[in-house]
Amino acid sequence: MDSSQLDYYRQVIETVLSEYAAIPYSYAPIEAELVFDRTRDRYLWMDVGWDGERRVHGCLVHIDLIDGKIWIQRDGTEEGIAADLERAGIPKDHIVLGFRPPELRQYTGYAVA
Repeated sequence: MDSSQLDYYRQVIETVLSEYAAIPYSYAPIEAELVFDRTRDRYLWMDVGWDGERRVHGCLVHIDLIDGKIWIQRDGTEEGIAADLERAGIPKDHIVLGFRPPELRQYTGYAVA
């Protein structure tokens, strides 16, 4: 993968995650925190805060860029972050649903690895 395509993938991931993180929670003081590590090509959307007396601290979305493909390691969105990446122009064969077992990925319509 050339550097311009890699930069494009990084920008798409950052834009999609930023759009999600901009939506405020209406029921609790929970903040969306984004972690963009372009050196290691890791991208996280974390939720941090309190829901009443319950501490909220968890990863909603985790994406890695590995060997020119976008690996979705965790996806806590309703529709699926892969659909947003597709709408932004990322081909399905460059998206791996890493949270699916390897033997089932062939049936997802996305890349196997």
